[in-house]
Amino acid sequence: MREAVLTQAQLDTLCQAADAAATLLKPLGNADRLLLLCQLVPGEKSVSVLEANTGIRQPSLSQQLGVLRNEKLVSTRRDGKYIYYSLISDEAMRVLALMYEIHCSKGEKGPEHAD
Repeated sequence: MREAVLTQAQLDTLCQAADAAATLLKPLGNADRLLLLCQLVPGEKSVSVLEANTGIRQPSLSQQLGVLRNEKLVSTRRDGKYIYYSLISDEAMRVLALMYEIHCSKGEKGPEHAD
């Protein structure tokens, strides 16, 4: 059986896909950011709720939320003195659902089904 060798165009496409995957996975490679993103899967949350639900304290909370904003994984909304965060990346949502299935679920529904 002869092994298939990629053409240059196939290799270029593969490299672009790998770069895109690495760009998505890099900000997910931090436990605090994963905790924050998992909290946002069901919907937006205020900074105070994120702090209470994750145990991540200021200034680390602001720093990690800033990374997620810069990577365009979350967006913000201000309502008076409160700031709300929401998950905006469909790709991140899909990765989080898979990670939940692998690491967190024990026969329960994934985070996309949370109330």
